[in-house]
Amino acid sequence: MALFEVNDLSVSFGARGMRTPVVNGVSFAVDAGQTLAVVGESGSGKSVSLLAATGLLGPRAQVSGSVRFEGSEILHLPAAQLRALRGARIGYVSQDPSSNLHPLKRVGAQIAEAIRVHRPMRGRALRERAVELLGEVGIRDAWRHVDDYPWQLSGGMRQRVMIAMAIAMNPALVIADEPTTALDVTVQASIMRLLRQLQDRHGTALVFVSHDLALVSDIAQRIVVMQRGGIVEAGDAEQVYRQPAHPYTRELLAASLPVGAPPPKPNVEAPVQARPLLRVEAISRKRVSRTGWRTHERTVLDEISFDLHEGEILGLVGESGSGKSTMGRIVAGFDRPDSGRVRLDGKTYVEAGRGSPHLDAAMRRSIQMVFQDPYGSLNPRQRVATILAEPFVNQRPPQAGSIDDAVALLAQRVGLSADLLNRFPAQLSGGQRQRVAIARAVALQPRVVVADEPVSALDLTTQRHIVALLRTLSDTLRVSFLFISHDLAVVSELCDRVLVLEGGQIVEAGPPDEVLARPQHAFTRRLVQSIPGRGRLFQSDLLEVDYV
Repeated sequence: MALFEVNDLSVSFGARGMRTPVVNGVSFAVDAGQTLAVVGESGSGKSVSLLAATGLLGPRAQVSGSVRFEGSEILHLPAAQLRALRGARIGYVSQDPSSNLHPLKRVGAQIAEAIRVHRPMRGRALRERAVELLGEVGIRDAWRHVDDYPWQLSGGMRQRVMIAMAIAMNPALVIADEPTTALDVTVQASIMRLLRQLQDRHGTALVFVSHDLALVSDIAQRIVVMQRGGIVEAGDAEQVYRQPAHPYTRELLAASLPVGAPPPKPNVEAPVQARPLLRVEAISRKRVSRTGWRTHERTVLDEISFDLHEGEILGLVGESGSGKSTMGRIVAGFDRPDSGRVRLDGKTYVEAGRGSPHLDAAMRRSIQMVFQDPYGSLNPRQRVATILAEPFVNQRPPQAGSIDDAVALLAQRVGLSADLLNRFPAQLSGGQRQRVAIARAVALQPRVVVADEPVSALDLTTQRHIVALLRTLSDTLRVSFLFISHDLAVVSELCDRVLVLEGGQIVEAGPPDEVLARPQHAFTRRLVQSIPGRGRLFQSDLLEVDYV
């Protein structure tokens, strides 16, 4: 008998007579101590299925079917009984710890709360258990961090706190919903190792939700592939990887395979012979933090120098905390360095000093930025057409009546259909929102665009579409991109050159086919070795399979 069994699960939203189905007849099961991966792109229904199965969707959802846990039906249990089951017997790790951890509560108190709901424990024993759990999930010097707030921890540490809360009561089942999304490859690898260790130690069953078949290849015994609310393929992991039956599975596998460097651009002078468009000269930056009366100083960037050429896409890769986003903000003119300067076409526009740099209108038009999170960078109260019109309005074009035509052309250029222009950002998918953000950045045809992790939170197929868009814009508009990412596969496919950043210093630089295929520095080798799926999906015989 399976530990957790879902049969003919269907989910719809909306009023009676106008319901929209999002999950249709989904069935799967996981045995005690085993791992089931539920894989699919955004909107496939994978997260909704697990939320519905554990009673976390709330009254707005209409759910039918059967969900059995340890032999008992749980789908329509009263709320009090479900709350007693969740946390004690079923642990849940959410995708985004930033929005699931209370920002004003210390992490130790939040772990203690997860325990106290199910067990009469308090005082010193409860605090010691919280410290013990932080240590078990791999947080060093746990006693130092038990009183930290979530914002004081890195993304990887916050995710470990979420895992500590999920395993606090030694549950029989843990559901991990995209637990490594937006984490760099080394942190991603460490989270995957942690989940395997916890599973071996406690015999916990694991349902791992992901959009990345490469990521789950080292951990899953069985795989369920979902598309448009239904299951298109299911089976043993070895079978799915070696003999995928459905075209969509083959598409996901092809998107997960390692990719090579982009083809050379025709009729473009080699960057080493061209005059640099943008020059970064000896940039250094320190951060100062205070704990009580103590002041801590940390070097974020240390004498960084590089050039960016016209029409070039330059990749900047590194772990979280390596300084790559700080470098991006300085190049974009949103921050000042402690020393050094940045020049565009020989003109200095950022130099050392206090406060934010002041860029004149022409320079600000020449340098734009695409942020990681389009949720936060787009005004939720404005329609897409208004958002895209704003750059033209602010620049006071000579013919105001041409703004609508300019917006329509801009939307067409980035692959946004005309019917999307009247929608709000919340009514768009993640990939569509990122296209709006990119369109706004290139509206006035800037010389340089800083793209800070623009695809990190997107599924693989959407990533490929955005990568193709950036390459097209670079080729057609001659825009230069500083592309900041932790995803080596995306960097190798998109970028002409790559810089590897560690501890605020460039440790390796060159074409991606050289740097990533034959890394010379130990840190670069560690990044490459942390690419998910190297154990199974990157085997030579699988690389020869024609998935498409």
